[in-house]
This record gives sequence, structure tokens and C-alpha cells, in this order.
Amino acid sequence: MDYLPAIMRWLHLMAGVMWIGLLYYFNFVQVAALKAAAADSTAAGITKHVAPRALFYFRWAALATWLAGAALLGANFIAAFTLQPGFAPIGIGAWLGTIMLFNVWGLIWPNQQKILGLKPATDEQKTKARRIAFLASRTNTMLSVPMLFFMAAGGHSAIYGF
Repeated sequence: MDYLPAIMRWLHLMAGVMWIGLLYYFNFVQVAALKAAAADSTAAGITKHVAPRALFYFRWAALATWLAGAALLGANFIAAFTLQPGFAPIGIGAWLGTIMLFNVWGLIWPNQQKILGLKPATDEQKTKARRIAFLASRTNTMLSVPMLFFMAAGGHSAIYGF
């Protein structure tokens, strides 16, 4: 038995659960909690201790998920990303995951650094950063549902008629 695909599948699954779990935590729990905490001046605990740690795991889980998924595709990587017959469902899922990865590293993380004071920013820059990070995170939340569908459909294509 070849253990590398099994290890990559396990890593892909576990990192993916962490990534999507944290994505949902940020969008469904932390955003509302920060709004309430800001109203009673108790947000510092979240912004100073919870958010930076959660963002660390969030961004690295995103990268680990993508790399393990790419390793699982192996020789079929190009076929999947060019949506060749038989690889279109997994390819669509991989493209959605790739867009989400770029959102994490290119939009969410750089802007969260400004918001959390990890990187110097004016109040105006922080306001703009909040909006960009919010929209990128909400976009990822919306993309996560079809991404998960197509990732599962890739392994069960006969059931879905692909």
C-alpha cells in the first residue's frame, strides 16, 4: 500500500476542516461578537489574543489544504485545473479552493494585520481594511458551499451525472 496518498488525504481533510471551521467561526461568531464587545469596550481580549491566533491557524490551514489537495491530484493536476472530461467536478472544486486561498493570503490576512494593529495603519486605512477583509471573508463563505459540493462530486461523479 502506498502511504503517501493516504497521508495527503488525511492532511487535506483535517486541514480543510480547520480552514472551513475557522472561516465559519469568523463569519458566524466572531464578527457579531466583536460588534457586541466593541459596544461594551471588551473587544481587546478578542482582537489581542483570539483573532491573531485564529488567523494563524486559518491561513496555514488554507495553505496546507491546498497543497495536500494538489498532491492528491498528482499527475491529474493539469487535467483538473483545465477541467478536462472526467476531472471537471474536482477541477471546479480545486479552482474555488484556489480562489479562496488567494483571498486568505492576498486580501484577508494583509488587511487583518492592519485591523489588529499588527501592521501600522491610519484609521482611514483600517476602515478600508475592515471592508475588504469582510467582503473577502464573506465571499469565501459563499464559495465554500459549492467548493465542498464539487470536491465531494469529484469522488462520486457517477452519482451526480458528471
